[in-house]
Amino acid sequence: MEMFDLSLIWALIIGFGIMMYVLMDGFDLGLGILFPFAPDEDARDVMMNSVAPVWDGNETWLVLGGAGLLGAFPLVYSVFLPALYIGVFLMLAGLVFRGVAFELRFKSRKNRRWWNRAFCWGSSVAAFAQGAVVGTYIQGFETENFAYVGGAFDWLTPFTVLTGIGMMIGYALLGTTWLILKSEGYIQDWAYRITPRLLIGVVAIFFAISLWTPFVNPVVWQRWFGNIQIIWILPGLATLCMALLVMSIRQRRELLPFMSTLGIFLFTYLGLVVSKWPVIVPPDYTIWDAASAPESQLFLLIGVLFVIPIILTYTAWTYWVFRGKVKVGEGYH
Repeated sequence: MEMFDLSLIWALIIGFGIMMYVLMDGFDLGLGILFPFAPDEDARDVMMNSVAPVWDGNETWLVLGGAGLLGAFPLVYSVFLPALYIGVFLMLAGLVFRGVAFELRFKSRKNRRWWNRAFCWGSSVAAFAQGAVVGTYIQGFETENFAYVGGAFDWLTPFTVLTGIGMMIGYALLGTTWLILKSEGYIQDWAYRITPRLLIGVVAIFFAISLWTPFVNPVVWQRWFGNIQIIWILPGLATLCMALLVMSIRQRRELLPFMSTLGIFLFTYLGLVVSKWPVIVPPDYTIWDAASAPESQLFLLIGVLFVIPIILTYTAWTYWVFRGKVKVGEGYH
């Protein structure tokens, strides 16, 4: 198998892993962001219990994507970590903080309000950091001879702050639509009420980023507006998902709002990939420039192709076993 084929296969595997993490862990982070706005403590219990069986398993995809990047494309780490180490540290710290708060909140009575805040802060910081990292990837890095030469805070710009806020609002939208699916009564009514407001925020951020991107990365502008191409079907499908979300909320559907929101994220993610492909390290290092030795890629690929079906199987089984509504007073802790 040639290096070209191995690098392409690895790019698809890592892209799939990152996409699965965003889609499956996004609603978990979104519920944490929404925690301060929940109607009462019973609603917070339901929000947490709705993701208790699956939240830690969802993060398996983050580990898969990160480990795959290190093994298959080491140049990504040698450039990304110096450029983004503060943002990545904040993301990991937020995930750890959120995980601790998730477990201890159920066991604490006297200080529960502090664990509520910790869960919200950890989720918000992790979501913002993820969005800022995406924004930094769009705007590019200062590199020279396959090394990062910029400053420690170059990742934090007005554009990346906007993408970070956009990720927080988008995850919150995933959280409300997940809650519609998993809750009932006044909690579900609350989720129905705030979902349209969050969708307006997502649309506004999406529009602002679309207008701003040509000024921070002309290559992306050329890719989309140099000539009319088939890739324009992606924003069209994302818009269709937004319309389906509005319709499903008005009709008080339960599953369709969540699936429509997943579609918005999926097609937006694919649009980002198409905008930069085949560049994996901005400004112009492709997947083949960043690839490790073919022997290393092949060795890792054998293990990954064995592991991925196992992850998909137990993930599907977990969601199937814990399907259905979560009621007040019930949970898995």
